[in-house]
Amino acid sequence: MQLSRGMKLVVASHNPGKVWEINQLIQPYGLDAVSAGELGLAEPEETETTFAGNAQLKAVAAAHGSGLPALADDSGLEVACLDGAPGIYSARWAGPGKDFGLAMHTVAGEITARNGWIEGGPRANFISVLCLAWPNGDVKIFEGKVFGHLVWPPRGGNGFGYDPMFVPDGETRTYGEMEPAEKYANSHRTRAFAAFKVAMLDHLTTEAVNTGPGRDLAALSAAAASLSTRAEAATFVDRLKADLVAHRGEWKAETLDTFLEALGWQLANLPANDEPAWRLLAKALLAASDHD
Repeated sequence: MQLSRGMKLVVASHNPGKVWEINQLIQPYGLDAVSAGELGLAEPEETETTFAGNAQLKAVAAAHGSGLPALADDSGLEVACLDGAPGIYSARWAGPGKDFGLAMHTVAGEITARNGWIEGGPRANFISVLCLAWPNGDVKIFEGKVFGHLVWPPRGGNGFGYDPMFVPDGETRTYGEMEPAEKYANSHRTRAFAAFKVAMLDHLTTEAVNTGPGRDLAALSAAAASLSTRAEAATFVDRLKADLVAHRGEWKAETLDTFLEALGWQLANLPANDEPAWRLLAKALLAASDHD
């Protein structure tokens, strides 16, 4: 079975950063992407023991639940001296609030316990497995890996997850220190997508995606919903400041007093949950900028 321009494709994830990344990859091919979260589809419990198994589980559930082809990703960090951990449990090491600041501290502590902080840094790799599932049960699997080493403390405020502690081979900067375009040019997910593209999209022509002259609220929302650390929050504030300079007329809270009033309202009314405080602050800052 083949994909065609104009076809609706479900991105089987509730992770805003991951959904945004996959959208950037598929939009030039004219695919109309919608996330599982937007469709109200439940996240299935990841009970498989491999990345491929969990990617397939999620894609099949989304395809059956929506009646549409679904693309799912399962990805994580594998550390050699930890026998491949956190591996398929990479997200779970971040706890219920998906606090990857906590997860990175846990990884660093486990490496210390095994005397793994060797010269050049402990070896590690990111892995991404994509699964495309159809409502009739057909599935296709695609894999990508990037090898490198880890550093501590984390560096940089870009990316998400374990990006600030991972340095890919041939680089001196962490993924967290790279601009998104630099990371995506050679990330594990991009490599998996390259295999997906050859098999499923090479028959389609690509077109430049016109994001329009206005605010890219989807990208800002994805960044706010994925950050965990103070450095990432500081980078987000810089992005928000640049957005104000570029699109001041589109900010509903354009003046300092209206922005602070909106920010106070957002902070007072945000629902209590287990998310990291820096992430909640970033969400409130963005919401305040668009608050009537």
